[in-house]
Amino acid sequence: MTIILGLDPSLSCTGWGVIRAEGSRLSHIANGQIATQAKAPIAERLAQLQRELAAVIAQHRPDRAACEEVFVNKNPQSTLKLAQARGAVLAACGAAGLDVREHSARSVKKAVVGTGAAEKTQVQAMLKVLLPGAQIAGADAADALAVAIAEAHAR
Repeated sequence: MTIILGLDPSLSCTGWGVIRAEGSRLSHIANGQIATQAKAPIAERLAQLQRELAAVIAQHRPDRAACEEVFVNKNPQSTLKLAQARGAVLAACGAAGLDVREHSARSVKKAVVGTGAAEKTQVQAMLKVLLPGAQIAGADAADALAVAIAEAHAR
């Protein structure tokens, strides 16, 4: 049995999802979103992401983590903010001694839906099939659960 933490980093709202993998059998443990205040100083927002994710890790004690690879936006400022949020999230994992693997958005969609060109709605529909009964906190949490599933299938 392996506990996997999936992460979908963002400065505005980072999604997280925790699943249990026993062979090919998956089950939902928890999921949520860490939202920051847009008007707060960037250092405060990054500290909040790291602190709240550290609490999630302490509570659920995952064996490993997985994160969506960074993608380059058309707006360089958006890419920079995403990279900073990702750094805070990865630092929380590193401080807890977690091995973190990265997955492209395309490989996550393929793992969950069967095609890398899947729409977000298709991914969310498959999450209901793969993790029956899970109450998903929002779109960012759904993306994080999908990343955790991709990690479970990759190993």
